[in-house]
Amino acid sequence: MQISYHGHSVVKIITGNTSIFIDPFITGNKLTDLVVGDEKPDIILLTHGHNDHVGDTVALAKANDALVIATFELANYLEGQGVKTHGMGIGGTRVFDFGTVKFTQAFHSSSYTTEDNDIVYTGMPAGILLTVEGKTIYHAGDTALFGDMQMIGKRHPIDVAFLPIGDNFTMGPEDAAFAVELLNPKVTIPIHFDTFPPIEQDPVVFKRLVTNHAVKIMQVGEAFEY
Repeated sequence: MQISYHGHSVVKIITGNTSIFIDPFITGNKLTDLVVGDEKPDIILLTHGHNDHVGDTVALAKANDALVIATFELANYLEGQGVKTHGMGIGGTRVFDFGTVKFTQAFHSSSYTTEDNDIVYTGMPAGILLTVEGKTIYHAGDTALFGDMQMIGKRHPIDVAFLPIGDNFTMGPEDAAFAVELLNPKVTIPIHFDTFPPIEQDPVVFKRLVTNHAVKIMQVGEAFEY
């Protein structure tokens, strides 16, 4: 399995012949190394409906006949845009051909703003537990710190955790460092920072705050085998 990071909250996972994207915000993402036309996802997982997470989902899904897996209301909205979807609920688990997906709670908001500036409610925000090749990846999406992260970590031992550190809209470095203690992952990768002025952060500060767990600061476009 190959895991790569592509700026903001964009994560790509290659398992076997399957390409999985989480929150593919490419167009408008000043940090990313990706080009929409070059990517060929089979699966797209979405944490919530904000534009900087849904990103290029519709274009990517239509061009590649990709399956979009999201919370129920967001999946319904995207299905209306001509996308193949599978809707799920918080706490729900489903086994797919490529692996197992479970949506966890997240404390944030979730809506999509259309080109006409209409705001579409897209249900509850979520985190994602993705289990592939016997490894569990936790993408927290956009969230505040919450105590049940400890339960998530105990219930589903986490190999790789992607946690937001940008502050303002999500956890900042201090709260994210405490989240690591609750989740107890084998390695944590900071995300959702530096894309916009309100979320500019130094990930090294976060790494220094995490004293008892491994932190990997990934450069945009960096990949590793797990």
